[in-house]
Amino acid sequence: MPAESKPSVKMEEKDISSFSNKEKEKEKDREAERRLASARDKAKEEAKAGSKKDAGKEDKKKRLEEEKKKKEEKERRKKEEEKQKAEEDQKKKEEEEKKQQEELQKKLQEDEAKRQREEEAALLKEKEEGHQLHQEAWERHQGRKELRNRNQNAHESRPEEAFFSRLDSSLKKNTAFVKKLRTLTEQQRDALSNDFASLNLSKYIGEAVSSLVEAKLKISDVGCAVHLCSLFHQRYAEFAPLLLQAWKKHFEARKEDKAPNVSKLRTDLRFIAELTIVGLFTDKEGLSLIYEQLKNIIGTDRETHTHVSVVISFCKHCGDDIAGLVPRKVKLAAEKFCLTFPPSEIISSEKQQPFQNLLREYFTSLTKHLKKDHRELQNIERQNRRILHSKGELSEDRHKQYEEFATSYQKLLANTQSLADLLDENMPELPQDKTVQEEHGPGIDIFTPGKPGEYELEGGIWEDEDARNFYENLIDLKAFVPAILFKDNEKSSLSKDKEDTKGTFSHPAAGSGGSRARFSLLLPSDGRDGKDMGTTEDLELELEALEITDEPLELEGGDEVENEELAKKLLDEQEQEDEEANTGSHLKLIVDAFIQQLPNCVNRDLIDKAAMDFCMNMNTKSNRRKLVRALFTVPRQRLDLLPFYSRLVATLHPCMSDVAEDLCSMLKGDFRFHIRKKDQINIETKNKTVRFIGELSKFKMFSKTDTLHCLKMLLSDFTHHHIEMACTLLETCGRFLFRSPDSHLRTSVLLEQMMRKKQAQHLDARYVTMVENAYYYCNPPPIEKAVKKKRPPLQEYIRKLLYKDLSKVTTEKVLRQMRKLPWQEPEVKGYLICCMINIWNVKYNSIHCVANLLAGLVAYQEDVGIHVVDGVLEDIRLGMEVNQPKFNQRRISSAKFLGELYNYRMVESAVVFRTLFSFISFGVNQDGSPSSLDPPEHLFRIRLVCTLLDTCGQYFDRGSSKKKLDCFLIYFQRYIWWKKSVDVWTKDHPFPIDIDYMISDTLELLRPKMRLSCSLDEATKQVTDLEREVLVKLGMAMEKDGRSSAMSEGEPLDEEDEDEDEEGAADTEEQSGNESEMNEQEEDEGSENEEEEREEEEEENTDYLTDSNKENETDEENNEVTIRGGGLKHVACAEDEDFIQALDKMMLENLQQRSGEAVKVHQLDVAIPLQLKSQLKKSSSGQQCMGEGDSDISDTMQFVMLTRKGNKQQYKILNVPLSSHLAANHFNQQQAEQEERMRMKKLTLDINERQEQEDYQEMMQSFAQRPAPANTNRERRPRYQHPKGAPNADLIFKTGGRRR
Repeated sequence: MPAESKPSVKMEEKDISSFSNKEKEKEKDREAERRLASARDKAKEEAKAGSKKDAGKEDKKKRLEEEKKKKEEKERRKKEEEKQKAEEDQKKKEEEEKKQQEELQKKLQEDEAKRQREEEAALLKEKEEGHQLHQEAWERHQGRKELRNRNQNAHESRPEEAFFSRLDSSLKKNTAFVKKLRTLTEQQRDALSNDFASLNLSKYIGEAVSSLVEAKLKISDVGCAVHLCSLFHQRYAEFAPLLLQAWKKHFEARKEDKAPNVSKLRTDLRFIAELTIVGLFTDKEGLSLIYEQLKNIIGTDRETHTHVSVVISFCKHCGDDIAGLVPRKVKLAAEKFCLTFPPSEIISSEKQQPFQNLLREYFTSLTKHLKKDHRELQNIERQNRRILHSKGELSEDRHKQYEEFATSYQKLLANTQSLADLLDENMPELPQDKTVQEEHGPGIDIFTPGKPGEYELEGGIWEDEDARNFYENLIDLKAFVPAILFKDNEKSSLSKDKEDTKGTFSHPAAGSGGSRARFSLLLPSDGRDGKDMGTTEDLELELEALEITDEPLELEGGDEVENEELAKKLLDEQEQEDEEANTGSHLKLIVDAFIQQLPNCVNRDLIDKAAMDFCMNMNTKSNRRKLVRALFTVPRQRLDLLPFYSRLVATLHPCMSDVAEDLCSMLKGDFRFHIRKKDQINIETKNKTVRFIGELSKFKMFSKTDTLHCLKMLLSDFTHHHIEMACTLLETCGRFLFRSPDSHLRTSVLLEQMMRKKQAQHLDARYVTMVENAYYYCNPPPIEKAVKKKRPPLQEYIRKLLYKDLSKVTTEKVLRQMRKLPWQEPEVKGYLICCMINIWNVKYNSIHCVANLLAGLVAYQEDVGIHVVDGVLEDIRLGMEVNQPKFNQRRISSAKFLGELYNYRMVESAVVFRTLFSFISFGVNQDGSPSSLDPPEHLFRIRLVCTLLDTCGQYFDRGSSKKKLDCFLIYFQRYIWWKKSVDVWTKDHPFPIDIDYMISDTLELLRPKMRLSCSLDEATKQVTDLEREVLVKLGMAMEKDGRSSAMSEGEPLDEEDEDEDEEGAADTEEQSGNESEMNEQEEDEGSENEEEEREEEEEENTDYLTDSNKENETDEENNEVTIRGGGLKHVACAEDEDFIQALDKMMLENLQQRSGEAVKVHQLDVAIPLQLKSQLKKSSSGQQCMGEGDSDISDTMQFVMLTRKGNKQQYKILNVPLSSHLAANHFNQQQAEQEERMRMKKLTLDINERQEQEDYQEMMQSFAQRPAPANTNRERRPRYQHPKGAPNADLIFKTGGRRR
């Protein structure tokens, strides 16, 4: 065996070696073939490459030509578009011009229509007046004519002697009637007529005549007197001669009076004229008497014209019949409306002519008097203007003289106009004085300070509308308080009016009052003739032009006496108060409580309420004095109370004028005390006094003249504390005095004097700054008015909606209006986006309303939100790049807007954190070297971070957002300490404390328990530890993934912590969004459909839930990195990541929803109708009888399927195999229920048997204790029945078994 095996092995080795050689040769052949094939392929490829290069050159030329053609075509299209655009612009301009012309024409037409309506209304009114004059004239004419006929024919109808015997001749009634004639009025006409008809006055004619002549009648009573005289004349023939004789005697006696009674003269002249017209006197007798009296009046009044009212009354009531006068008003009405007025037929025109001549002569003298007074008034005005421009103030006497002369001139002018109308004469020309404007330019009218528009600087007297309302709109206590509560004030005002007539002055609140006579310098009086007055005034003007004295003013000697009297008065009041305190202790307690509460009245409503309370409940003399003392002794530190106390005084002034008087007197005394003492202490008290004076002057309780005199006294000794007092006074009421017409000139003179003293004296820099501030506060330098940009009406409307109308209450309304805009026009859409981006134009407290509006608008215009957010982020970035302080407010608004956009779910948290990190990293050099974008001393970025965190940081409290915020706060602390450690901050120039407070407030709001860094090193160490921890976590994730591959998508940095916090993340985001929106809804209580709106918001919030979860996922994704080759590298976001995120979000939501739901056992068994139960039992019994041979039937379970066909229910029995999931589950459930029933049955039976056994044992024990009686029915012992009734388990569980 071994020998045979060896050659066989050798043969096999030879075969193997030969086979291997053949294989090697074959492989060499194959390689050679491959080389040849590769060489051929290379040759072919080179040939192809050469052909391709040639083709590439040709293609390149073609592409260049095509590009050139495209450029030419593009330029041609661009030119065409520009041409079309220019044509469209031209068309738009033409259309706009056409619209403007149409609007102008429409406006002109409206103005014309309005003017026509006004003219028609005026013409209608004039027509009604003309018809009324016409009717009255005819009625008066007819009445006079009838009465004249009766009086002229009286001798024919007088009664005989027998008639008088039937009348009453008693002395008592006749004398009473005669006495009544002395005081007759128009209301007594009927009563006197009835008495006259029943009396026999034949023996009392003389007494009646004297009573009528001496009666003190009014103009309205003359008609009644003429009527009674006519009755006397028609009954008694001797009445008319006696009456005429009595009038003549009366007028002769009046000639001796040096100062006749004008009203009596007016009524007497009309009385005799009416008697003459009605024919009581003959024309010769009556007219001669009237002419003589009229001539005497006019003769003695040719220069003074004090009796012009008598002449006007005569012409008005009797001029048409006596003198034939036709007033111009009547003449114009007759011509215009074609009316015929009654002619003057009673007296012939020849007899009327002397009267006309006499009245026209009087009118001529009156016009000469008017011209003379007009010239004198202009001279006085001219002189007063010169004094004001040179001196700045007028003397009291000169001002009073001007007011009296102007009043008399106005009265003379009105009388002249009335007489000219009655005589149908023209008014004389009164030339205006043009020298005033030529000399002084367009000056101001200080003599009529109340004219609107005469003098109005830019901005007005008050700083703003609130200040104007505070100082001018006072409550009227007289409308709320009964008049009996301020009757003392009326008595005092009446007594003061009487004193004013004697020569004294009124209280200080009345303008230039009594204090002015004592408090100001007495200037020389100018009560001389016109020429002398002019020369003396010119001399004064020359002296004033030469120099303005800077010597200190001397106080009057009477001031000390006045102060002593005031002190005595206050002491007396104190004693009187102590006496009253014993009687009115309750009221005293009320007043004390009121005075203690006064310092708490720090707004307008409280101080007005306090004024009404004091007037209603505490208005006594002693309480008013106590109130004055409390107001005067306000603490010097509480300067904020002075405006409110001044308003209290001004509110009480109409009812209690003595409060203002006493307070002003005490302030004047205190001011004089400080001026006289000239010490350098108590500057706060001095400033309090002058500030109180300034506040009272703004309420017009302290006269402007006295206030300016206080300023003048301070300027006379312009040193040390007087400088501060003057500046304080000007800062309080300087603007008011400078811009008030009646004090402007004098204030401007004093201001110029103050500036000259500042230049002449070497004042401290602090004083120089104070003086300049006070001066420019009163008289700010002129500022060029900015040209207001003209915008189209639609753009103005958009700006109005956003910048004015938008508020918490009107957000829904503005949203509705925004939706109505023409969004299809790109210009309108772009302008609205631009307005929303320019958020700094909106009020800072309304920025959240714009975010709310944008959130509501995005539902209808999706791209608007994207553009606005993009613009806001771009503006924030631009602010960091430019870094100019003038944009600081703008940058603050943009940062707050970004936070509000996050609150309203317009941006994700990743955007907010990216912005926060850019605030502390953009342009900041890591090595600590200074940067132009963020200089070391600039702290504005800290303010931006705090603003953004204060706005939306409260919602970063859970999930990944919380971790991100914690990380950011660590970096933020390092940035803060880096700023604090700069060499710029020293002991003299420390780090701003307001920035420290702002940082601490923000951090306390977001992380109250956070441990803050104490130094830059500690903050840097925290940052280093955080970065090391993140690197460690990333390394662990790398090891879990295996080799150096990218981390799996969607895996967070810290899986354990994230899984714990993930459950609350979505809820937190949802709650934050809900809170931000629900808070807005709760604040908007004015909406009517509040509940419906809240339901809609809840539906929207459920929709937003997915977005919030997506945001959390996105936040985690943004922080993930991938490790490749041992280095850190960010994972690039691919397009399909959205799908993965959506899938993860859906799975997460499903898990969260299912984990929180309680497991419900579905009720599969539905009640089966009774008719089907029998069929089911039969079928089940039939199946049992069939046996087990039929496996198809025995392996099924019967179900009843319920269907509906029309209104009928149909039932169908289905045999479902047990192999199906439905039948198997149901069968298992039935088996489990059966087993549970059997178990419960066994437990119940065991309990029953145990109870029976226990009861039986108890019974046997009881029998064993006592002898048992003999039982005769031992064999028929009854079965024991449990008294509680043991339950029947078979009946309960429906199972077979024994029954009891």
